[in-house]
Amino acid sequence: MTDRRTQLAENLARVEERIASACIAAGRKREEVTLIVVTKTYPASDVRILHELGVRHVAENRDQDAAPKAAECADLSLIWHFVGQLQTNKVRSVASYADVVQSVDRAKLVTALSAAAVREERELGCLIQVALDAESGERGGVAPDGIEELAAAVDSAPGLRLDGLMTVAPLAGPYAGRQRAAFDRLMEFSSRLRGNHPAANMVSAGMSADLEDAVAAGATHVRVGTAVLGVRPRLG
Repeated sequence: MTDRRTQLAENLARVEERIASACIAAGRKREEVTLIVVTKTYPASDVRILHELGVRHVAENRDQDAAPKAAECADLSLIWHFVGQLQTNKVRSVASYADVVQSVDRAKLVTALSAAAVREERELGCLIQVALDAESGERGGVAPDGIEELAAAVDSAPGLRLDGLMTVAPLAGPYAGRQRAAFDRLMEFSSRLRGNHPAANMVSAGMSADLEDAVAAGATHVRVGTAVLGVRPRLG
């Protein structure tokens, strides 16, 4: 465990240095960017170590992994983000532990999340996931022309709070391989969204390989997994 703690501390320090350097290069304050550590496939023991090291935001992309991990770490002061594509049959479970759902991309999901949040007597933060590939759906997300309609649905839904936008760097379409351009585009959508929803100022973009591009574009949150936790060997 000591070795793992040392490894995570060193990795976290390197990521912190990258974020700090990116903020300096972009003329931003370090506190403007929140690090979310994506702990998918890693055990609750790693989450506990990360908490000891000062991490407060963690993310998961599969409910079957997230639910037991969140339960095991319920005594810790953590903010849980759900970042994966979410099926409506998993919504009730996700609403029981997630503080923010970053992958809201359709009206049916908004309805299901609202009902679950009300049932759990919780308020769920929601990010509209924006698809920047040629066609919506490659990695989840709503097409840009659907952002405002979906945002309005979230904003008016009981139990939900519209926090902002999220994207995953696209693998296809005009922004493939152009992360900075993709994140700049997301910031344009964010500015437009804040015209009608001033409090929806969260912009989640960037991962281990491209967090500098996200910080340069203006992202408020970066989602980093591999650079902190390492590459997990494939099973089998």
